[in-house]
Amino acid sequence: MATNSSSLAVESRDPQHSRDARRTRRTGQVPGVIYGGDLEPQPIVVDARTLRHTLAAAGAVIDLSIDGASTTQPVILKDAQRHPVRGEIMHIDLLRVDLKQAIQQPVTLELTDVDEAAGVREGGVVEQLLREVTVEALPNEIPESISLSILDLGIGHNLTLAEAVVPAGVTIVDDAETVVVSISAPRVVVEAGAEGEEGAAAEASADAPAESAGGDEAAEESAGE
Repeated sequence: MATNSSSLAVESRDPQHSRDARRTRRTGQVPGVIYGGDLEPQPIVVDARTLRHTLAAAGAVIDLSIDGASTTQPVILKDAQRHPVRGEIMHIDLLRVDLKQAIQQPVTLELTDVDEAAGVREGGVVEQLLREVTVEALPNEIPESISLSILDLGIGHNLTLAEAVVPAGVTIVDDAETVVVSISAPRVVVEAGAEGEEGAAAEASADAPAESAGGDEAAEESAGE
């Protein structure tokens, strides 16, 4: 089940200065925008460190305070653009939500009992093909992640989203027949050196009878003389 919401304080940003995003980041702040509901999109800035701490501890819903206002509005993180090398958050999109209206949100799909899985104990290799799934629920009911046990999964078999168990009030939106994970047989790798040695030994064995036969013929000719 989803965790409790967290609070986040942000400041409004002048939309005419939206091109100053690089300067904003240099001051330790992250630019962003709030949209959704019946209100116009609103540019904002937020302290980068505060944002990191909030996202690490928050559930799906964040209680947002703008410009020090005592009232808050519920939002969810819709998108976070990150630096391709450093991984730092460069920009955020926050979506206003109605706590009484269901929303769709992607959540992480986690595998459990991996080391104890039947196929793994037989030497198989786990291949997770899907790591995120879209669910629908009330904002405060969005789970942090969905777990899927592969304890009984054997080599050559797979599990689909239909096998995933979700909390009450939560619905998986994606196709139930989508394959999440499979266990394949271990690959046997033959070293080139070993293969070459085996081939040379086979050739030597094949040549041996011919040489022996040639020696016998020479001996017979010598005896005849």
